Amino acid sequence: MFFRPNMRSGLLWILFFFAGATFAQKQPEVSLQPDGKPGAANKPIKVFILMGQSNMVGMGDIGPVTKKGTLEYLTKTEKKYPWLVDSEGKWTERKDVFYYDARVKKRAALSPTANNGKSIGPELGFGYVMGHAFEEPVLILKSCIGNRSLGWDLLPPGSKPYSFEGRMYAGYKDTPDSWVEGQPKKQVNWYAGKQYDDDMANAKVALKNIAKWYPDYKDQGYEIVGFVWWQGHKDTGSAAHASRYEENLVRLIDSLRKDYDAPKAKFVLATIGFDGWKLQKNGLTVAKAQLAVGDAKKYPKFAGNVKAVESRDLWRAADVSPNPRQGYHYNRNAETYLEVGLRLGWAMNALLKDEKPTGK
Repeated sequence: MFFRPNMRSGLLWILFFFAGATFAQKQPEVSLQPDGKPGAANKPIKVFILMGQSNMVGMGDIGPVTKKGTLEYLTKTEKKYPWLVDSEGKWTERKDVFYYDARVKKRAALSPTANNGKSIGPELGFGYVMGHAFEEPVLILKSCIGNRSLGWDLLPPGSKPYSFEGRMYAGYKDTPDSWVEGQPKKQVNWYAGKQYDDDMANAKVALKNIAKWYPDYKDQGYEIVGFVWWQGHKDTGSAAHASRYEENLVRLIDSLRKDYDAPKAKFVLATIGFDGWKLQKNGLTVAKAQLAVGDAKKYPKFAGNVKAVESRDLWRAADVSPNPRQGYHYNRNAETYLEVGLRLGWAMNALLKDEKPTGK
């Protein structure tokens, strides 16, 4: 493993070893305070590709400080996550982790304002964990957009058409989303998997031109270490899509590793968690599918390289959140987004535990 040495690392790994395939457990009690040092410039950049829909884009409100559930309220009023605020009360910034949004072509050193200055996604917690873990420079490469389903927009290559309750549903590059069996198909200006293709293309362009925008790039190259997935809300709107979620997710993992030529890259995902443990119907179907893919007993080929983390216990009630009318965005509660990112980070860290230590 590659923890930056600290007195607690031995205890942390005991905790991780017994944590199991699904991370819903208490997070490690370790400071993620940035040390102000850049990553080792003579070593390849460690790249993590983040995908999903709007909640991966990031909808956790940063401010105002007077409103419960914002990041400012959590850090400055409740005094949580002290590693996000420096001694002068300003947001901390990681010099060893760089963030790039491949869709909008925005770049920044990772900090609470790196995403868009107004809201955070899982990249914040995830990136702080990765910065703590690696001596090498880290790139958090986000490539996604909101309102996309795995069963249609993000459908991976190789997916076949299927029948569900009298309708046919699209396979990869088919159009439309569905049609009545035996009847002509209506053509639409979209196809199954187009967002998968677009997200892939945007990320590959970013990687091809990494020397133009990654600060102080020294031609040291890069390595795609892992994929991070948080998605599922739109699939809950279709019983057909929910029923195929597990199958599609398995194919997605295989497709990403093939299409990015990264067969050894790890994959971590978080369940959807809308309404917490009250999640039901299609939502529960999707969450169970996500957990199933993280079950190494069910999918032996994913043992040691795929983990699922639980998020339902991270749901925060409307009365302690910035926007109670946006349940589909977890009421825009920053704590949910930060904690999901932290869990994803520690899960990724656990998958990489057998690699040679390189920490500072």
